[in-house]
Amino acid sequence: MHTMPTRHLISARPQTTPRCLLRVLAARWVAPSLAGLLFANAAYAEVVHRALETDHFAITIERVAGGFENPWAVAFLPDGRYLVSERSGALNLVHATGESQRLAGMPDVSQNGQGGLLDVALHPEFGDGEHDWIYFTWSKPEGRQSRSALSRVKWQGDSLGDVEHLFEQDRASSPGRHYGSRLAWLQDGTLLMSIGDRGVDPSRAQASDDHAGSTLRLTETGEAPDDNPFVDDSNTLDEIYTLGNRNIQGMTVLSNGEPWATEHGPRTGDELNQIVPGNNYGWPEVSLGNDYATNEPIGVRSKPGMEDPVYRFEGRFAPSGLAEVTSDAFGPWQGSLLAGGLASETLLRLQLEGSNVVSEETLLDGHIGRIRDVRQGPDNALYLLTDSNQGSLYRLHVAN
Repeated sequence: MHTMPTRHLISARPQTTPRCLLRVLAARWVAPSLAGLLFANAAYAEVVHRALETDHFAITIERVAGGFENPWAVAFLPDGRYLVSERSGALNLVHATGESQRLAGMPDVSQNGQGGLLDVALHPEFGDGEHDWIYFTWSKPEGRQSRSALSRVKWQGDSLGDVEHLFEQDRASSPGRHYGSRLAWLQDGTLLMSIGDRGVDPSRAQASDDHAGSTLRLTETGEAPDDNPFVDDSNTLDEIYTLGNRNIQGMTVLSNGEPWATEHGPRTGDELNQIVPGNNYGWPEVSLGNDYATNEPIGVRSKPGMEDPVYRFEGRFAPSGLAEVTSDAFGPWQGSLLAGGLASETLLRLQLEGSNVVSEETLLDGHIGRIRDVRQGPDNALYLLTDSNQGSLYRLHVAN
């Protein structure tokens, strides 16, 4: 393995990514020894904001690790180490000492535009030996074009085994943007994957014979489950779960089993949606945003047979990263969604009641930069990953 430069680190946390068996596994992963690990690693803390006021309490923000080149996702290993992906193609193993290693064995990615190594998620039963798989999305190069792809690699304790390629979208295209690529495990053990419209022909999001502009539901080995909503429709690809999605870069499964997603719309048209199998979310026939060049509306605001968003973000929010707060440590935040913003450099808390957003609170506004990923750890802390050529991983908790 190639040793990367030392990065600041405060504390390492267990796995957070797949939610479908998270609470079952939490008792095994968050062992009593974790508390000791937390305090031992506090020696590496770099406090960025000691007591930042919110509507309910003050929060502390600490830098866990830094120096990443456009990081995209973080996952948490059971032994307290981190996995951090970089768009350059690096998957980094970050230690509690502050040292980081680039793991050998990852595929060559297309780095054109927004492409690269993107989301990372562990198998729901990671830690039992048999299912120690790391799943990742990436932009697979094909000449001057690329595809959104899903692969997995077996974890071997300190290194990676052979990569298994599980799925790639049905056609390669250019330019290198709107890959989507968020992953979220459903409670039945199937995997959701978002694929953007790829940015050149928005109408692809309405084409049922095209994976672009959709969410997919896959088995752990990359096939379409027999009960997907369109498996009996010969005109629609079996993997498709929803249609009409422009570019989902935030996705999570709530504790009640519902998948939710944040989606990049056109100018001022970013959305929060509840993902319901078989639904069409309208893009580009329906949107709440405007053309970037002319500032004229794109499509109509609503249309029968197409889903209206649950919530529209103000301005040019640019959503990426989404997590539900379930931790008792955050009291009145429980049941809220935390949504990260790139261009806005904002972290929002959206309070849900059923399928409605009843209030919002701006928690961060330019405090740490472009927020790419948002996760809750089984240690009851919240984690944010920032997107820059010197990106960092932050931990957020209630101030003492």
